[in-house]
Amino acid sequence: MKYKQYGANSILVEWPQIIDKSILNDILTFKSKLEKANILGIESLNHAYASLIIIFNEGCFNFSSEVHLLKEIYQSSDISKKISHTLWKIPVCYHESFGIDLKVLSKGKQITVDEIIKKHTKPIYTIFFIGFLPGFLYLGGLDKALYAPRRKTPRLKIEKGAVAIGGEQTGVYPNESPGGWNIIGNSPIHFFDVLKTEPCFAKAGDSLRFYSITLEEFSDIKTLVNAGVYQIESEVIHG
Repeated sequence: MKYKQYGANSILVEWPQIIDKSILNDILTFKSKLEKANILGIESLNHAYASLIIIFNEGCFNFSSEVHLLKEIYQSSDISKKISHTLWKIPVCYHESFGIDLKVLSKGKQITVDEIIKKHTKPIYTIFFIGFLPGFLYLGGLDKALYAPRRKTPRLKIEKGAVAIGGEQTGVYPNESPGGWNIIGNSPIHFFDVLKTEPCFAKAGDSLRFYSITLEEFSDIKTLVNAGVYQIESEVIHG
């Protein structure tokens, strides 16, 4: 691990720069310890795949002393029990009207569209963090056979709910936006809802699995979502 000053009043903590669930668990454990320690002067904590940035109040920051304290907290024993997490089951319609890049991917990889769908719905993905749009879940666990480079020319308008693959990642666009990932389907649920107490239903450390639905099922779920009565299928995983 490396501790670096980041700007005038922040510290960037870096782990080995790989996408790995054990690193995520270490980051989340450290983050939890810092939150419980209630350190005076910390404004916010934000993490990515293999890093954690700690932002301090400008008047309460001394790099050397803060790093010393952070290392002590990191090395302290964690007597809490393993934290349970939620497995979210997300419906996706892979119909060609939504999966506008499926045929291109199928041809390029020399596998059928059905095989792409099977490979995309089989893994249990880990949610590493949330960004670049509110509710955009960064997922780890995509089958290597589905790795696909981002489009050379990004589209100016991607539909809300678009399920896509970009490089070694897959994800869902929570709102309409520009984007350069390969679109393979669409999910009818809301990934971000400002009207709810918790606008995004998932959090880092949770897991997610996609399942395939028909156009008719998509329409039915969309009706329930718009009426505010749809419940995302989920289960709690302990330990």
